[in-house]
Amino acid sequence: MANRKPGEGCYPVGKGDGQNPEFETVTMFTGIIEGLGTIHSIRSSGQGSRLVITADYLLENTRIGDSIAVNGACLTAVAVSGKRFEVDVSRETLRLTTLGTAKTGERVNLERALRLSDRIDGHLVAGHVDGTGQIRDRQAAGNSTVVAIGVPKSLSRYLIQKGSVAVDGISLTVNDCDDAGFTVSIVPHTGRVTTIGFKQIGAPVNIETDMIGKYVEKFMTGSKIETTGKGKAGSGVDMDLLAKTGFL
Repeated sequence: MANRKPGEGCYPVGKGDGQNPEFETVTMFTGIIEGLGTIHSIRSSGQGSRLVITADYLLENTRIGDSIAVNGACLTAVAVSGKRFEVDVSRETLRLTTLGTAKTGERVNLERALRLSDRIDGHLVAGHVDGTGQIRDRQAAGNSTVVAIGVPKSLSRYLIQKGSVAVDGISLTVNDCDDAGFTVSIVPHTGRVTTIGFKQIGAPVNIETDMIGKYVEKFMTGSKIETTGKGKAGSGVDMDLLAKTGFL
């Protein structure tokens, strides 16, 4: 993430100047929460906000410009000191995520960006929150808790049974889903070390759906795709093509 300007959030960067998209890389997370933090202060910063957050653990080897997911939203550290760090939150992020209604003293999930040498124990999470949902129910089920989360249809369309979803940055497996929402099982460890363990019915949560579904949808809608060579455009994959090739 070299040459990123502080406060600009997590985004693809090129070879120094962002002008070489063919060489761009993207910050990624795993959805395995490192620990919790507490929002120490919130103040206006232009059309966005500056959040000061104190982690429950020492942020070793974390530097200005590093990416940190706060409740699943990828943000950029603009100041780091011991357990405390500061991030700037853009107006768009405030609009799309629960950070827009965050309060001083609120507990948040924290995860620093994935390194190439790290194991991926959850699933690939971009830290680009798609929208918010709301906890609708909590029910004990053996040693776990089944949590039902309501989401708009614009998000539920990307959810599948046994697929992956990030809730407040936590990598979880979808038990069941329909147009109105989905359920997930929270094991005791996840309940102890993340905010999902104490959030109650009615609480809002950040939702990031699995990016694979979004790519599939783009291909299926027949979006024009430029090819190399002579510059011809294709129509992607549609129902007619699947029928002609024997898949339907």
